[in-house]
Amino acid sequence: MASRDRQGAKPRQANRSKRAPRRGTAASGAKLARGGGSAARRRGPRKSRFGVASNRRRFGIGRMLLVLALVSAGVKLVVVQGFEASALSERADDQLLTKTTIPAQRGSILDSEGRVLAFSSESRKLYANPKLLDQQQRESDNPEAPSGPEKKREIAAYIDKVTNGRVSERETLRALFSGEQFLYFGSLIDPAVAREIHDKYPQIGTEYRAVRQYPAGSVGAGIVGSASWRKGKNKILGNVGLESSLDGTLSGEDGLRISHTARISTGLVIPGTKRTIRPAEPGSDVRLTVDSDLQFVLDRKLDSYVRDVGAEGGSAVVLDSRTGEVRALANSDLSADPSQGSRASRHLSNPAVTTPYEPGSVNKIITAAGAIEHGIMRPDSVLRVPSKIEMGGATVRDAWQHGTLPLTFTGVLAKSSNVGTLMTAKRLGKDRFGELVKKFGLGSETGIALPGESSGVVPPTKQWSDTRFANLPIGQGLSMTVLQMAGMYQAIANDGVRIPPRVVDSTIGPDGQEHQRSAPQGVRVVSERTADTVKNMLRAVVQDERGQRGTAPRAALAGYQVSGKTGTAQQPDPECDCYSNSQHWATFAGMLPADNPRYVIGIMIDDPDRGHLTAAPLFHDVAADLTRRYDIPLSGEPAPEMTLRVR
Repeated sequence: MASRDRQGAKPRQANRSKRAPRRGTAASGAKLARGGGSAARRRGPRKSRFGVASNRRRFGIGRMLLVLALVSAGVKLVVVQGFEASALSERADDQLLTKTTIPAQRGSILDSEGRVLAFSSESRKLYANPKLLDQQQRESDNPEAPSGPEKKREIAAYIDKVTNGRVSERETLRALFSGEQFLYFGSLIDPAVAREIHDKYPQIGTEYRAVRQYPAGSVGAGIVGSASWRKGKNKILGNVGLESSLDGTLSGEDGLRISHTARISTGLVIPGTKRTIRPAEPGSDVRLTVDSDLQFVLDRKLDSYVRDVGAEGGSAVVLDSRTGEVRALANSDLSADPSQGSRASRHLSNPAVTTPYEPGSVNKIITAAGAIEHGIMRPDSVLRVPSKIEMGGATVRDAWQHGTLPLTFTGVLAKSSNVGTLMTAKRLGKDRFGELVKKFGLGSETGIALPGESSGVVPPTKQWSDTRFANLPIGQGLSMTVLQMAGMYQAIANDGVRIPPRVVDSTIGPDGQEHQRSAPQGVRVVSERTADTVKNMLRAVVQDERGQRGTAPRAALAGYQVSGKTGTAQQPDPECDCYSNSQHWATFAGMLPADNPRYVIGIMIDDPDRGHLTAAPLFHDVAADLTRRYDIPLSGEPAPEMTLRVR
């Protein structure tokens, strides 16, 4: 057993000695050096050749990449300096270039006599960077410099003093101690005061603002409108009224100024680098046809009358009968908050242009003009007018109870007979009536420059059933604005030619040259003879003779002939989809003096008390002011008495 062990042990030892060189021990290395030299020489050189070749390859690639990088940099340098130098220089200049808009002076709005209704003034808004102010005080090299809070109190006290409390000390302190990085504060102040503040305390900046001012307050506010500063645009832009519709004319063209800054971060302008590229072009002034003195009177008289008759509101307009020019246009809305300012929204709306209503009997002028024009009636033609009339299944009655009356056609108009008007309208016919509706301007905008104008509502003629036609001639089933209503009577006053109303007379350019606006083209509605006949018939409306009394003797004016027409229309009641028996529009349209018309006055009163369903007294008061203001000569003779009812 022991012998086998020894014999077995030898081979294992021999095997270990043969494998030892593979383990790489020191003994095996020595043995290989003695007995295996050829193997060592074969392996050694292979390792050496591989390492050298690898390093050489790396060095070659590195040198190649370095050369490529240098060549690329050289090429880029040539491109930058040789081809892109100019463009890059311009870009660098642009980054240090500041472009400043030069605001254009907004034009003024003047009345017909040159009185200013709107103008712009210059002011400044203060701003500050409270955080930067604190930092500057901390980094100050002056050991005696006040601390940040002390500096702020000093600034606030100074601003309060030089602005006379307009920017209070408390308001400034609140801003400077807000911890904000940037903020505006205080009311707008005079540029000279703002410059004084900035010169003493550069930490307080000032920014240009323009302010729109209205020296006449609410007078003509519905026409002039309003404009205000827009921060994003850095200029004044119109909001409503002529300020909005004529914004392009009033605004002008802003200019452009450029300057160079020392560094982008500081924004400090390099002295001597400012230059104007494009000067600002001021806006044009606009002269209106409106007389602001008359406008003031009309505003006050309308407000007073609306209040006296317990109405919700009203509108009134005065037109020059020969030119269609608006001399005054007023609106009253007593339902608005009276605590609002003089130019509150209640004064800036313009219902006389934007809000149509059903006119009632003032619309009977269309039937009267058509009947005379087509020879259907003469002023003294007698109609036997019953108490009611049937049309298309509808029954229409007069506003007062009566049996069959022998009324002249003048009497039908002067007493405002619905039945007599519809008897005449049936003879006139739908087609001729519809043609006159268009000629009188109903259903279309007048084209006045005021924004938001309504065309009113006139149903298409193909929808005129007999029932609907029973409403239209007496002023229901269609609507118009006060401006349109006055335009109808202007056509009669102007020998049958309707001239679309206008409110802008001219523009005055920055060079002082005045440019008249072209007068609108007139529209022939009826012949001169027809217009004169209807005008004379309308004098009977204000007649106050026993047994021959018209509907509006309170509109008469001593010493002057007056022509006009009353109207009372029921307002629609949305709850019953019918006409209300308690809410009405009271209207009056007339011309003064009737023998030589100079002015047309149109009035609408919204829902007056039941006992005051007339606008005639207000017409009288406005007409009386017109005669005094413009020295209108008395009529050569009183109006002749006209027969309304045949005895």
